[in-house]
Amino acid sequence: MKSKKQILAKDKKFLWHPFTQSSFSEDPIIISSAKDEKLFDIEGKEYIDLISSWWINTHGHCRNEMVNSVFNQSKKFEQVLFAGFTHHPAVDLAARIVDILPKNLSRVFYSDNGSTSVEIAMKVAIQYWHNLGKKKTKFIAFSGGYHGDTFGAMSVGKTTGFYKPFEDILHKNFFIPFPEDWWGNNQLEESERLAINAAYKIVEKEKGKIAAVILEPLVQGAGGMKICRKEFLDKLVKIFKDSGILVIFDEVMTGFGRTGKMFATDHLTMKPDIICLAKSLTGGFIPLAATVFSEEIHKVFVDTNFSKTFLHGHSFSANPVACAAALSSLNLFNEDKTFIKIEEISKIHNDCLKKISKLQNISKIRKLGTIAAFDFKNISDSYGSLESHEIRKKFLENGLLLRPLGNTVYFMPPYCIRKENLINSYEKLIEILQ
Repeated sequence: MKSKKQILAKDKKFLWHPFTQSSFSEDPIIISSAKDEKLFDIEGKEYIDLISSWWINTHGHCRNEMVNSVFNQSKKFEQVLFAGFTHHPAVDLAARIVDILPKNLSRVFYSDNGSTSVEIAMKVAIQYWHNLGKKKTKFIAFSGGYHGDTFGAMSVGKTTGFYKPFEDILHKNFFIPFPEDWWGNNQLEESERLAINAAYKIVEKEKGKIAAVILEPLVQGAGGMKICRKEFLDKLVKIFKDSGILVIFDEVMTGFGRTGKMFATDHLTMKPDIICLAKSLTGGFIPLAATVFSEEIHKVFVDTNFSKTFLHGHSFSANPVACAAALSSLNLFNEDKTFIKIEEISKIHNDCLKKISKLQNISKIRKLGTIAAFDFKNISDSYGSLESHEIRKKFLENGLLLRPLGNTVYFMPPYCIRKENLINSYEKLIEILQ
C-alpha cells in the first residue's frame, strides 16, 4: 500500500478537487474505508459522516445488501446501450419509482447525475411547448435556488452567486423571493405575501413566454438549507398550475426520506408535472438519476414525425449495476424500517437544537425531517470564506464531517446513525461553537 506522502504527492500533481481553493486548503484527508456512519482515514482516525457524503448516502456506507446487489448484477452484465435495448433492473426500478411517486408521474427517463436530471426536465419542458406549436423558453425559479452546474441548471440557479463568470452567457429567467422559515420568525407571513405577489406579477406579464417553473420543494440545499412552509408552497404551485405552466420539482436532494417523507412532494397537496431524482437514488453507491414525467407530457413526444422525438441520451443511461443498487436501496427502506429511524433522528435534532438555540452566536434555527440547520453569526455568510474554511477544519479535527454553507451549519446524517453518535456529535459541535 502506498504511503500517505506518496498518495498526497500524486493528488497534488494530478487532481483538481471540486469546490476547493487549493491556494489555502489543507491536504485532503485520505479515506481508506467506511462502515455505516463512519469514515476511516489512512491513519485510522474516524469521522462521523454527518452530511451523508454530500447528501447521497442513505442507509450507511458499505451495506452488505447493496454490495451484493452490485456484485451479482456485475457478474451478469455491466452495461448496455439503452437505445433499442432494455433490461430487468431498469424496468423493475422504473416501476418501483412510479409506484412511490404521485400517481400523475408515470414516465421515467434515466440519466446519471442531478444536473443532467434537471437539464432533461428543462429541455423536455421547452420541447413540449415546441411540439404543440408554441415558443416558450423561459423559466421561473426561487432566488437562492441551486439546481446543478451545467448551463441550463446554472441559468435557474444563478442567484446563488456561484456563477458570476458565466452570467453574461446564461439564459435569462425570472426569479421570485424564497420566504425562509426558522424558529421564531415573526415576519414569515409578510415574506410569503411578497413571494406570492411576485409570482402573480410574473405570471400576469410573462405567461406566454414561460415553459415551466422549477423549484426545490420545501428545502433549498446548496443555497443554505433554507426551509419554507408547505402551506405557502401549495399556494404558490397552484398559481402556476392554474396558469397552465408546467411545474418541475427538483428533488435531487430532498428525495428518499430527507424531509421525513419519501419525497418532499408527499407533504404537499399540489403535485408537480416533472420530478428530478438523483443523489440518494442508489443509496450512495453508483451515479444514477431519473427525471419522471406525467403521461400528458410524454404523449406530446409520441408521433410518426421523428422531429417530435426527444433527442437526448447518456452513455450510461439506466446502467444495470446502478439500477440494481437503487432497487436494493428501496428494499432497505422496508427491511430496515427506515422511517422509524428517520423519526428518531428528527427527534434528536429537535432536542439538540433547543440546546444550540441558547448560544448567543446562533440564529435562524430550522429543521425538517433529518435535515437540521442554523446560522453561525461569527463567520461570513459567503460560500468559501476563510472563516467557513476554518470552522470546517475545526470540525474535522474533532472527527465531524460537516461542511458549512457559508455561515450555515447543517446536519443530514445517514439513516443508520447510532443515537449516541449523533448526540455526541452535537455535544462536540456545541463545544466548538462556544
